[in-house]
Amino acid sequence: MLKEQSIVADSLTTAVDELCQKFGVWAAARTLIYVAWTKRRTSNSVSGMSDRMRRDIGLLPEENRRLPSRFSLWDIRL
Repeated sequence: MLKEQSIVADSLTTAVDELCQKFGVWAAARTLIYVAWTKRRTSNSVSGMSDRMRRDIGLLPEENRRLPSRFSLWDIRL
């Protein structure tokens, strides 16, 4: 098993080395950070779901979903 792991590790290091030689170290690092950031953003989040969808999966609806109403000067009647 150790031999199989070392083969995978060697192929990974050679792949990263080839990418760095082809595109440059900074481009490879920037792409790695971008991929890590997009993976982080695509986590399972229910904050953008509607109340109906939340009820469908068994969650309680959000209570403070709406923004508080604003006072407008146009509402003043003389």
